[in-house]
Amino acid sequence: MPHHSGSRAVVVGGSIGGLTAALLLRKLGFDVDVFERTPTPLDNRGGGLVLQPIMMKWFDGHSARRIEELSTETTRLRYLGPRDEVLYEGPFDWRCTSWGTVYRALLSDFGGERYHLGEFCAGISQDSDQVELRFVTGRVERADLVVFADGITSTGRQRLYPTVQRRYSGYVGWRGTVREDRLTDGTRTLLADSITYSVAPNTHAVMYTIPGMDGELEHGRRLLNYVWYRNVADGPELHELITDTKGFEAPVSMHPGSVQQRYVDEMREAAARQLAPAVAEVIMRTEQPYLQVVSDIRIPRMAHGRIAVIGDAAFAVRPHPAAGSAKAAADAWTLYERLQARPGSIAEALAAWEPAQLELGNRLLDRAAAMGARSQVTSTWTPGDPDLLPGLYGPGR
Repeated sequence: MPHHSGSRAVVVGGSIGGLTAALLLRKLGFDVDVFERTPTPLDNRGGGLVLQPIMMKWFDGHSARRIEELSTETTRLRYLGPRDEVLYEGPFDWRCTSWGTVYRALLSDFGGERYHLGEFCAGISQDSDQVELRFVTGRVERADLVVFADGITSTGRQRLYPTVQRRYSGYVGWRGTVREDRLTDGTRTLLADSITYSVAPNTHAVMYTIPGMDGELEHGRRLLNYVWYRNVADGPELHELITDTKGFEAPVSMHPGSVQQRYVDEMREAAARQLAPAVAEVIMRTEQPYLQVVSDIRIPRMAHGRIAVIGDAAFAVRPHPAAGSAKAAADAWTLYERLQARPGSIAEALAAWEPAQLELGNRLLDRAAAMGARSQVTSTWTPGDPDLLPGLYGPGR
């Protein structure tokens, strides 16, 4: 019999981290429901992901899909100079995918019956036996275990640790995707097999190939995905930039089509001046680029009685190590292992799980901030430096 048969778990947040946690808790015997605040499916939100090994673990025998069906393969790490000359190139055998491709696969594995859309959790309380969640729809849910995986604007974090605030990094990430068949042959060939960087004073861009909008892996239908980091001073300059076309500020991210056109035009012009031509071509051909406000969040605790806080809800980490989704998956897998090892007490299992994940989150956040400083402040982001490799547990791993 599964270790926690007869117990109920609720996961707040239906993204990649929340779905991974829900699937693993169900393997332990929990009766699991997922509550997602958005009223419509999350499909095709977000851009690309470099797949750390922990993110592929669910697809190694637990899923109906194999990771090879969901991802592209890179073989090289490449830095391009101002005339597209190769400044550095080395082997880099990793897989890449899109957020939407992984999300669709995980949701298919979990199923739609216990996945509830349009449910915003507003209140939390707990006693020694259960956690109560109160939703703005009037719904009230009680569970033996609650996992908050509700991202950078987490209700769970805000209610449990109200003094924790986002800390702006000093720069934003311009993001976007372009289908391969919209690029020139030379650009497509130069970028197709690699994770490619273009570095300039106080800025850098990174791009790689991911599956198409519907998961296509055929050459020509895949997407080039990128992030370009640009410094923007805090205060009026930032607030004006993140005011969308309807006049509302977006302090976390701006969706495709919501960025003011004058900023899109300026960004394209700057790409042509500052970046390698192949990289600039991808950025300039993006129909609707969007913005991420790059911030840090550091939580003091991840376990609170029968409540666990995981992923970006606990630590919002700058994208440089390409490990945000991997950290959420690692939180979910280690929680699964602790609950499996301690079937008698959920609270004790969470208390045992917390220290290592706190240490990992703090270490990853510090490393990501140091990487960002090398690019955006000191201009010491050096092509080929192994300390700058992606990785959850350290550079390249």
